[in-house]
Amino acid sequence: MGKSNKKLKVALQSQQSRLKEKDRIIQAAQLAQQRQKQKSVASTGGGSKSKSSSSKSKGHNTQPTRRPTIPFKPTDKILLVGEGDFSFARALVVDPPSGSELSYLPPGNITATAYDSEVECYEKYPRSQEIVETLRQLGVEVLFGVDATRLERLSSLKGRKWDRIVWNFPHAGKGITDQDRNILSNQVLLLGFLRSAAKLLVEGPVPTLVGKGKQKATDDDESGDEHGKSKASTSMAVEEDPEDQKFVQTFTSPEETVRTRGTILITLRNVPPYTLWDLPRLAKKPPLPTGSTPPNPHFTLLRSFAFVRSLWKGYEHRMTKGERANGTGRTGEGGEDRTWEFHLRD
Repeated sequence: MGKSNKKLKVALQSQQSRLKEKDRIIQAAQLAQQRQKQKSVASTGGGSKSKSSSSKSKGHNTQPTRRPTIPFKPTDKILLVGEGDFSFARALVVDPPSGSELSYLPPGNITATAYDSEVECYEKYPRSQEIVETLRQLGVEVLFGVDATRLERLSSLKGRKWDRIVWNFPHAGKGITDQDRNILSNQVLLLGFLRSAAKLLVEGPVPTLVGKGKQKATDDDESGDEHGKSKASTSMAVEEDPEDQKFVQTFTSPEETVRTRGTILITLRNVPPYTLWDLPRLAKKPPLPTGSTPPNPHFTLLRSFAFVRSLWKGYEHRMTKGERANGTGRTGEGGEDRTWEFHLRD
């Protein structure tokens, strides 16, 4: 197993080096673009600035107001892993986003799990016991001692399938101070989770993605977030790709009878060091298996969108260290929380 782990780390380190080089190139290009803009402003003087201000004052700013993405339907079977104090499960069941259809989501459709034992959970997160009692009274299945990298081995989960498997802010929690080693430990964690969760996803046709000016999205599409409604009362998420400015629309009809294949949703801070974990690439193009490690399945990125914490009332992101950090430990400066949603590739 020592050689196996060493080979995996070498593969991940190589991938990590490529990502760092890509980031350096992007930063250099952005800096050059910024300097060019500054030169342009200096050469045109204040005239263009006043014109721009005038346009804004007249309401000529056509940037659409984005509405947060809610990636669940009331018919979904949802598995939540790494729940910490279970405040996200509570928000989903007890106080879902206003105006959404999640008020019709049966509590029995949700299985919420934590890595800690029940005793450990209550010791680390004082309010978790009250939350768990509420969830169980409502009919939510709550499980403790669940390893997200070995889901298929848990007897209570065997033979079952879910439409959505969700892990908000995964972290190995090893407290490694060396950044490169920390990145590797979390990449191994993500690979293990993706490999395990793939076996618990509902099978079926791929979710339909129809883009503006294209018939379907590709594996390289990474979309933003915005919701709207069509005239046919069909839920529609219109989403912008932040890299190539393509727009992707996700349609889900309330009358739809065909159950599409399940998806995995992972939320991370969209800033370093979390971006260095390279989640999209790990999912789409995982390293080759080494030794006795089984191969990772290949996923397709369905979309990515901003995770708006304020949507989920009472939800608080808890650190793996528990209340010692009072849930306020730094999780990356600036940036945003972002959810990446994947489905298995054919």
